[in-house]
Amino acid sequence: MVKEIAISIYLFVFRILFNFFKLFTLKTKTVCVATFGDNIFYTTKALSKLSDEEVVILKSSSCKYLFHNLKATIIPFTLKHPIAYIKSIYHLATAKTILIDNYYGFLAATSFKQGVTCIQLWHAGGAIKQFGLKDPTNKFRSKKANERFQQVYNTFHYTVVGSERMAETFKESFGLTDDRILRKGIPRSDVLFDHSMKESIYNQMVEIHPIINNKQIILYAPTFRNNQLSHYQLQLDIGKLYQELSEDYVLLIKPHPAVTYDISEAYQDFVYDVSEFYDTNQLLLITDILITDYSSIPFEYALLEKPMIFYAYDMEEYRLTSGLIDDYEQQMPGPVVASTEAIILTIKENKFNYGKIKEFAKQWNEYSNGKSSMNLAKYLTDTELKEREKAII
Repeated sequence: MVKEIAISIYLFVFRILFNFFKLFTLKTKTVCVATFGDNIFYTTKALSKLSDEEVVILKSSSCKYLFHNLKATIIPFTLKHPIAYIKSIYHLATAKTILIDNYYGFLAATSFKQGVTCIQLWHAGGAIKQFGLKDPTNKFRSKKANERFQQVYNTFHYTVVGSERMAETFKESFGLTDDRILRKGIPRSDVLFDHSMKESIYNQMVEIHPIINNKQIILYAPTFRNNQLSHYQLQLDIGKLYQELSEDYVLLIKPHPAVTYDISEAYQDFVYDVSEFYDTNQLLLITDILITDYSSIPFEYALLEKPMIFYAYDMEEYRLTSGLIDDYEQQMPGPVVASTEAIILTIKENKFNYGKIKEFAKQWNEYSNGKSSMNLAKYLTDTELKEREKAII
């Protein structure tokens, strides 16, 4: 009850400020609200090649993306910086194009002017968990909260997808119609087609950790779990992995940046924490084997047609609390295991179905072809339409 009152007050104030700034003239600029940042980075980078229009990135407090070498104004979008926050609302109310990469409650208090386009660049290229209107926790929320969620989804004029499977997921999860789906591919997936970037990232990693050179790289990237923010427990048996695999492999661990854990110094030539490596897809370029669980990372990693292991040690619990899909074990393009011993056995015996990985990539990435950022940028600048008209003439 107290939380709902606080949210109502926040949205009331936001609406007043937003409606006041709507009195100002719309400007030909793109304003982005970033929590994850990667899709926004690649889209705006492509946009800068086609247009000189202003780009403003409103960076949420949880956004770790650095936006290096990008022609954009970066503004902290947090109440901890009240003046910057008010400026952010001004930019949201006066931009012709809005790009977002997450669920943002403030959208329930916005009513964009005619001529404004709001595009959702969702942070996952596929769906293993149920979310949005399909989130199983919605039944525990108030009617007012669920109505607010729908108001937010209604503000998305378009949502970008990399596949028809994800298009169908968004229709169900956000209540979208087919004409609100943009089939341009996932912008951040472009880097997975960049071979020069692979060499650059590998050299950068070897410079930091020389022991990596000439060894295969295993990346462990587990899903964030709400109940482990302050009591995170690394479920891998590092000692066993070290004993069985350290001669030929190194292990990179990328947990949620908000969690911390300890690794014995005895394994310092085998295990490296890469939680500060902000662009996960760049990290995937140099990964030989991915170990994950319920993350969306496999959907794009499959483009590289490399092996994956799904370490689902708490699958039944996660299914109940987070809405895991029913046929998870059948859909995943790699062995689903529940112990460190099973991980070791899978790697040593090469128990991977590469045909299934390839098919998985095809199903979830039919529009992600290495040109997704530019395809979306052309749409945003009407370049796509102009090229079509030129071709007809």
